[in-house]
Amino acid sequence: MLSRRIFLKHGGLALVSLGFAPSFLTRTAAAAGVARQKTLIAIFQRGAMDGLNAVVPFADAAYYRERPSIAIARPGADDEAAIDLDGHFGLHPRLAPLHRFYRTRQLAIVHACGSPDSTRSHFDAQDYLETATPGVKGTEDGWLNRYLQVRAAERQSAFRGVALTPRMPRALNGPAPTLAMTTLDQFDVRGPAGASFEAQYAAAADAVLNGTGRNTFEAIRALKAADPGQYQPVRGAEYPRSDYGQALRQIAQLVKADVGLEVAFAESEGWDHHVNEGGATGQLAIRLDDFSRGIAALATDLGDRLEDTVILTMSEFGRAVAENGNRGTDHGHGNAMMVLGGPVRGGRVYGRWPGLRPEQRFEGRDLEVTTDFRDVFGEVVVRHMGIADPRTIFPGYDIRPDRFVGVLA
Repeated sequence: MLSRRIFLKHGGLALVSLGFAPSFLTRTAAAAGVARQKTLIAIFQRGAMDGLNAVVPFADAAYYRERPSIAIARPGADDEAAIDLDGHFGLHPRLAPLHRFYRTRQLAIVHACGSPDSTRSHFDAQDYLETATPGVKGTEDGWLNRYLQVRAAERQSAFRGVALTPRMPRALNGPAPTLAMTTLDQFDVRGPAGASFEAQYAAAADAVLNGTGRNTFEAIRALKAADPGQYQPVRGAEYPRSDYGQALRQIAQLVKADVGLEVAFAESEGWDHHVNEGGATGQLAIRLDDFSRGIAALATDLGDRLEDTVILTMSEFGRAVAENGNRGTDHGHGNAMMVLGGPVRGGRVYGRWPGLRPEQRFEGRDLEVTTDFRDVFGEVVVRHMGIADPRTIFPGYDIRPDRFVGVLA
C-alpha cells in the first residue's frame, strides 16, 4: 500500500505534501471552467515587525517621548516624515508604495492587534499565530489547512493551498493536501537518471487509489504548461529581486493560471531589530521597502483578479513602546496587520487605540492588544472565503460577527 503522503525533494522543490484523498478525483484543468476562485494570500513577517514605526501613531505624544532616536517624524516635517492617513496614524515613508491602495480604499490597517497570549518567544508566538490556538502547544494542524479541510468536499485541486517557502509553514500543515516549493519553474517529479517518477508512481497509485495518481499528475502538468520561467508581470508591476518578492511574483502567476489556488502563503524574514533599528532609514526601513514594493507589485499585477483576492499580513508580535539602549526595540505585544484587496473596506485604520502612556500599556511596557488576531482571520474566512460555520477552523474560540472589526463588506 502506498503512503497517503509523499515527500519529494528536487531542485527548488523543498517539500510537497500530496495527500491522496478523494478530493483529488476532480481534475485541476476543470478549474478554468468554473466561476473565478476567491483567494487568500497570507504574508508572514517573521521576527516581529515594529508596528509602531510601520504605522506611526504620530498624534500620541508618548510615541515621541519613548523613541527619541528612532521615531518617524510627524507628517509634513520633512521628506522622510510619516505619510498622513487620518490625522492620528501615518505610514512609514518606505511604505509609500502602499499609500495609493489606502487612498483607493483597497487597503485597511488593523492596529493594536495580536494574540491574547503574553509570550515574547518568537517560536511560541509564531506557532500560536499559525495554528490560531494561542497558548495551546501541540496543535497539529494550521488554521489555513483547517480551512482547506472544511472546503475539501466543495472545491478540489492539487493547488488549493500553496506556500512559496523553503519548508511547509505551520499555517498550511495538516491533513488537507498542500504544496510548498521555492520556485515554480523547478517543480518536477523525475527520479534518478531521468527516469520518469510520474509513470512509476501514477501506475502504482492508480492500482491502489483508482485513478487518483493520474489526476494528480495532470494537475502538475497544468502548472508546467503555464511555463513559469517565461512569466511576465503586467501593468508595470516590478517585484523586488528578494526571495520574498519573487515568491509574490509566482503567487500572481498561480492566481492567473487558474489552477484552483485558494490559499497562498509567503514570508518575509529579518524583522527582529534589537540593535540599530533605525527610523526613516536603517534596517527597518530596508525591510519595509522590500515588503511594500512586493505587495504593491502583486496587487498591480493581479489587475481585476484583485477583486476576488484578499492579501493579509501578519507578524508574531510587536515591539516594546520604548526604544532600548542599543537604539533598537525589544519584543512587545500588540502590532499592526494589513488587509488589501477588492472586497476590503479600506482607507481606514481599524481597532481601538489603547494609548501609549505607561498606565495604558500591556504590563507597563507594550502596546495593548485590543483586537484578537483570530477575529481578523475569522472575518476573512467568513466574509471573503464564504465559510458559514468556522468553528472547526478556530477551535476553542467563539468566532462571532459582532467581534469583527469590519474590514470586509
